[in-house]
Amino acid sequence: MRTQGTKTQGGARTQGAKTPAARRLTPAARRLTPATLRLTLASLRAHRRRFLGTFAAVLLGVAFLTGTLVMGDTLRTSFDAMFTGATRGTDAVVRSADVVTAAGEAQGTRGPVDAGLADRLAEVPGVAAAAPVVEGAGRLLAADGTPVGGKGPPTLAANWIEDQALNPYRLAEGRAPHAPGEAVVNRGAAKAAGLGIGDTTVLRTPDPVRVTVVGLVTFGGADGMGQVTWTGLTRADAERYLTARPGEATSIAVRAGPGVSQEELVAALAPALPEGVQAITGQRAAEENTEAVSGRFLDLFTTFLLVFSGVAVLVSVFTIHNTFAVLIAQRTRENALLRAVGAARRQIVTGTLAEALAVGLLASAAGLLAGIGVAAGLQALFPAIGFPFPTGGLVVTAGSLALPLGVGLAVCAVSALLPAVRAGRTAPLAALRETAADGSGTSGARALTGGALLAAAVAASLAGVLGTPSLWLAATGAGLAVAAFVVLGPVAASAAVRALGRPLRGANRGLARRNALRSPGRTAATATALMIGVAVVTLFTVFGASLKATTDRTVDRSFAGDVAIGAPSFGAGGSGLSPRLAPAVAALPEVATAVGLGSGVAEVDGRGRALTVTDPAALARTLDLGGVRGSLGGLGTDGLAVAAEEAAASGLAPGRTAELTFTDGTRGTFTVRAVYERADLAGDYLVTREAWAPHRTQDADRLVAVAFADGVSAADGKAAVTAVADRFGGPEVQTRDEYAEASAGGIDMMLTLVYALLALAVLIALLGIANTLTLAVHERTRELGLLRAVGQTRAQLRAMVRWESVLVAAFGTLGGLTLGGFLGWVLVRASEGSGDSAPAFAVPAVPLAAVALVGLVAGVVAAWRPARRAARLEILRAVAQE
Repeated sequence: MRTQGTKTQGGARTQGAKTPAARRLTPAARRLTPATLRLTLASLRAHRRRFLGTFAAVLLGVAFLTGTLVMGDTLRTSFDAMFTGATRGTDAVVRSADVVTAAGEAQGTRGPVDAGLADRLAEVPGVAAAAPVVEGAGRLLAADGTPVGGKGPPTLAANWIEDQALNPYRLAEGRAPHAPGEAVVNRGAAKAAGLGIGDTTVLRTPDPVRVTVVGLVTFGGADGMGQVTWTGLTRADAERYLTARPGEATSIAVRAGPGVSQEELVAALAPALPEGVQAITGQRAAEENTEAVSGRFLDLFTTFLLVFSGVAVLVSVFTIHNTFAVLIAQRTRENALLRAVGAARRQIVTGTLAEALAVGLLASAAGLLAGIGVAAGLQALFPAIGFPFPTGGLVVTAGSLALPLGVGLAVCAVSALLPAVRAGRTAPLAALRETAADGSGTSGARALTGGALLAAAVAASLAGVLGTPSLWLAATGAGLAVAAFVVLGPVAASAAVRALGRPLRGANRGLARRNALRSPGRTAATATALMIGVAVVTLFTVFGASLKATTDRTVDRSFAGDVAIGAPSFGAGGSGLSPRLAPAVAALPEVATAVGLGSGVAEVDGRGRALTVTDPAALARTLDLGGVRGSLGGLGTDGLAVAAEEAAASGLAPGRTAELTFTDGTRGTFTVRAVYERADLAGDYLVTREAWAPHRTQDADRLVAVAFADGVSAADGKAAVTAVADRFGGPEVQTRDEYAEASAGGIDMMLTLVYALLALAVLIALLGIANTLTLAVHERTRELGLLRAVGQTRAQLRAMVRWESVLVAAFGTLGGLTLGGFLGWVLVRASEGSGDSAPAFAVPAVPLAAVALVGLVAGVVAAWRPARRAARLEILRAVAQE
């Protein structure tokens, strides 16, 4: 009775006499004292197994974040060192000052310079050597005739520079090219192509050129950069195949004489340069090359990985918060006893947060080491799949370690804050009663708040997608929707579990349903982590399916031909198609029309724009351009055809004029002679080949659209076209459906990467479910013992725990599918475009069914260990447990 009286007195006391223990503890409530620290450490030791899920969640999130940052630093440092070392002998680069940057381009397109300028610059005082650089696109074919390299990385060709200091490539085997038709190839591309010295193959420039490999080269000491390929030709061959006119060069590399700095060299060159030509230092050129090849790509790639790191961390927050919430609920009596003997609220809060930070510190430290291991594994893996990851040691900076460590600690502290505050509010009298029932599922305030958030989310989303598309409004609505789902979770959990569990029959399944209903807040918190992971998977699945549906609709609506001959549809890869291919195909008796679509750039009234170079009149017979105002047949050398949406935005109409500025610095006034409705495949601006010819560099088509003659079957027509295409390097001839599928091929690659990355978030969510079930088994030890005592078998007990896990996983999966589907719809509808150009929305039933199945399987897997542990409980000891 003394103990009970002390509790009662402690629980009722607000001021008055204090026990000796209270006098020792109360002054320490303002700080983390040795006594509090000892209590924290004792609690960690006593409950160490309960923190395993939290530890694993933090470790995985920090490891992913650390690996991403270390990999990014390593790539940037490696590429910078590679380009700096390779171009060390180039002290200045002379190039055209005229540059045009079209919308969406990372870097602009420059005009050529006079190759003969190199000889004049070599006479400038302070110049040791100068050499023209003639560079363009060149797609190398392997020994079996297939293209080498991916669809995104550049495939380049250039002239071989004899001056070793100015040449960034070094001969590793063989010799340099001297005669027409000889070439050197970077060693990595030669290995991928199965080519060796003495072998003969084809180089698309885009016209097919038969070359003999006489040497293998390296760049900056490396065989190559992933799937980037480089072929070196003689200067005469390079000017013949890579430029529009002989005597043109992409730039001129200059080497300084002894004692002349790069800045001094640039200053000395300036008076000798003609108008429209500029000189920059070799250091600046190396930095621009690094940025062009790796900078923007690395920024996008690192951002992409950081987004998924953020998803993993967000899922970790819910997992950690739920763990501490359950632990605090289970330790209500323990915290109440501490309050009864004099511990203040602040001391309880401080002790709980100290536990969280201790777990976070240990897990984050382990995550840092694991993250470095992840980066090392990626460094070894990526070259095998064609990713440009240079060789060399990992670059680990202080920032790459400090940020993940801080994130790990912050995640633990923030996740444990609310449970810690709740623990501090524990009344001393709570030591005398059982744990209070969870009323979160019937909370009117929660339902009202969640409903208000949901209404605001719907309103913001509709405003962002139904009016003028606004990604900001759509993003605001998406964020509010996530918050609404989290707040409404406990309210929805009861109804959802009842509905999902209604088909379950049998005593064990009924007990599983009641166990999941016992604490709606805990069920919702456990399911939320899985819900976030499933929602992001669903979002990208819906968005990817919508992009593919948009591509299919575009091709089906706009492509009126029978077959297409296409170049790579994304990235900088490939050399395009020979402009002579379309006329050769058009000459076939099986073909009624064949028209090529080339590409160019120009400033239209001061704004960089992409041009489609074609025969507009013939194009209208193979592509459906919709309604046309004006005439497509009379563009001539000074006429434009403009898409209706672009014309409206630019204030253009038939009869109006626009000034075009080309990369060679020339300007011309063009008259708009036609406005067409659909820009799907044609682009926003059409010009004739005659208008583009004076300004072209390396001429190439990106697509040849072919319409068969009347009475020609699809098989016969495709066979005839393929025979002609084989003479031009063998580009693929595709039917309309094949062309649409190939155009959307990059989407499947993106989704595969997305699913692989999101597997981490689902794994963390699975750990959260397993951890919560383990804690729930511990909490219900006596109850489970009584069930075993009245006849429940171990198999039945395991089944009960598994079905409880499946119900929680089903609730999280259903919520994730609903939220992800809504977010996918918002993202698609908020994307640019209106009317016919608006993106299509598609819900892929089979992939989403697979996502749902994976979510349910995750519930079964998560319950494996808790179910085994529950079944192993000794009956008498479990019944006797308090």
